[in-house]
Amino acid sequence: MEKWWKKATVYQIYPLSFCDSDNDGYGDIKGIISKLDYLKDLGVKILWLSPVYESPMDDNGYDISDYYKINPLFGTMEDFEELLRSAHERQLKIIMDLVVNHTSDCHPWFLEAKKGKDNKYRNYYIWKDPVNGGVPSDVKSIFSGPAWEYDENTDQYYFHLFSKRQPDLNWDNEELRSEIYKMINWWLDKGIDGFRMDVIDLIGKDIDKGIIANGPTLHKRLQEMYVNCFQGRDIITVGETPCADIEIGKQFTNPKNQELDMIFQFQHISVDQVKGKSKWELAPLNLNELKEIFNTWQVGLYNEGWNSLFWCNHDQPRIVSRFGDDKYYRVESAKMLATALHFMQGTPFVYQGEEIGMTNIKLDISEYKDIETLNMYQEFSGYGWSHEKIMNSIYAKGRDNARTPMQWNDEENAGFTKGNPWLKVNSNYHEINVRKSLNDDDSIYRYYQKLIALRKELDIITYGSFKLIFKDHPQVFAYERKYLSEKLTVVCNFSKDAYDVELRLSDDYEILIGNYKKTEIKEKMKLKPYECFVIRESIINE
Repeated sequence: MEKWWKKATVYQIYPLSFCDSDNDGYGDIKGIISKLDYLKDLGVKILWLSPVYESPMDDNGYDISDYYKINPLFGTMEDFEELLRSAHERQLKIIMDLVVNHTSDCHPWFLEAKKGKDNKYRNYYIWKDPVNGGVPSDVKSIFSGPAWEYDENTDQYYFHLFSKRQPDLNWDNEELRSEIYKMINWWLDKGIDGFRMDVIDLIGKDIDKGIIANGPTLHKRLQEMYVNCFQGRDIITVGETPCADIEIGKQFTNPKNQELDMIFQFQHISVDQVKGKSKWELAPLNLNELKEIFNTWQVGLYNEGWNSLFWCNHDQPRIVSRFGDDKYYRVESAKMLATALHFMQGTPFVYQGEEIGMTNIKLDISEYKDIETLNMYQEFSGYGWSHEKIMNSIYAKGRDNARTPMQWNDEENAGFTKGNPWLKVNSNYHEINVRKSLNDDDSIYRYYQKLIALRKELDIITYGSFKLIFKDHPQVFAYERKYLSEKLTVVCNFSKDAYDVELRLSDDYEILIGNYKKTEIKEKMKLKPYECFVIRESIINE
């Protein structure tokens, strides 16, 4: 049986910033319910909710204190159940964020674990004795500083790859794994349609050997989870695997291995940083490197696994500001970037606001809320970076770029809330908002709507082969998809400059979609700034 998610498009909702129904300044579940018809009209099939579990919100919900409860900030379990019912009535699926590499330090397991070395829950986490009076190893936290925090009560350190308030779970503990599987099944039995699995490639770590990602027990753990939780269920599982390469990707997503349906790999969003450095060390986009990465994954997983396709999420800056031009060619470049992504094989993910071309924001350092950003400011100040250099990196890569409130209309606070928004609204909401997009037949929203509809309609997008063309062109990303007697040619200019290209055309081609109103296709033609188009042809006689 063909999997329903192969022709589906996922829409990621960041609940804090999506829609506030009670005007307390924070988005909530009832706010999401109020926008379900908007999402259905867009054409998406699956809604992925970033965490809505009980949490002290040290890392905006990725620090969970109770897996079985809804954070009162977002509403109640009854609200969630209403969301599930209302979504299903509209043939929309709901997937939750599964965060099981770590918990909050307020989780009952950790509160118990801190009581003493002989506590039953001690082994649910990773503890080590001091070494030479200090940290047990030199592993660094992803959120800056050492990945070890000292606990005075027991004279040991606990391990945390993220915030010190996010202690890592010990996946070598069979009892812990059993508790996790029980929780996963509880949610699936409630009727949710799957999970996006946060940093799931970290759960096989071997700290003693310095192995953090893709550890020796990772695939065994995932296969055990599959058997205990996913087998026989018609759901979708998406693993966030920042350290995956193509070979590991095949292992994760080949159905024979019974691990995951698809993964988020991060190679394509590392092409604008200095090689071997942190994401904050900025470099210009190397388009040929980007093309080769997409080529590797498209060809490598063909008939073996399945790709997820994304530009944006809650951890990434806005793509139109990142690889496009958010000043002079915002509409054209947003449509071009969407075209480049949505005609590849895989399941596309649209992050809230991407479908209307929302942009990055520039705030004062005092206005940022993201823990990673605030820690980075302190750390890089210590390295001697100037305030200006640090802020330029934050403007480019800071996670709050994606977290500013959704821009629904040109009213107060972009229609997100009548209260005081938890994070500043981007001041361009008068020009960039949903209401304006819906009233414009040529808007970015209408373009996304068409892309999503084409994926449902055309089997070639789901099943076709992939081949790069103009492989060495420094500014043009183009590829062919072939399936049965059909061919699609996708051409995308990643530049504000015009470029000459030569196409081979048959007599019966049609322009399927393009981002300029008048596109005259010739065998020799000059691409306009950020121009894109897709040609469909018959290849019966090839």
